[in-house]
Amino acid sequence: MKVILKDDVKSLGHMGEVVNVSDGYARNFLIPKKLAVEANTSNIKEFEHHKKIIGEKAAKIKDASKTIADKLAALTVTIKAKAGEEDRLFGSVTSMDISQALAAEGFDIDKKKIHIDEPIKRLGEFAVQVKLHADVAATVSIHVVPE
Repeated sequence: MKVILKDDVKSLGHMGEVVNVSDGYARNFLIPKKLAVEANTSNIKEFEHHKKIIGEKAAKIKDASKTIADKLAALTVTIKAKAGEEDRLFGSVTSMDISQALAAEGFDIDKKKIHIDEPIKRLGEFAVQVKLHADVAATVSIHVVPE
């Protein structure tokens, strides 16, 4: 089934692309979540009409993401955690902890957009990747201190 993507879908395509997917994936996931519409003649004509608006919207979202990425790159977030001997943490710092710390700083970042290379299980400085847009990512400095 051919569908027109209304939003970016990871490993499938970007907003406005016409892609071919299985019928079940389109009917059970993409269309109910309003990520895509079926690519029939009327929807294609409507899409051509709204293509410019969609392009401008995508550009605005990307520009806003770049602005947020610049602010995040200059930010150092401090997270307090319980630590034992040799600066080891009881547990680890998760993407949820980082998301909450960023929310305290005024950034509303979903925990799914935060990518931690390896589990943070020690005190110290760490760099964490935040994927804000398909083409925009920021590196946030995380400083873990004892509680």
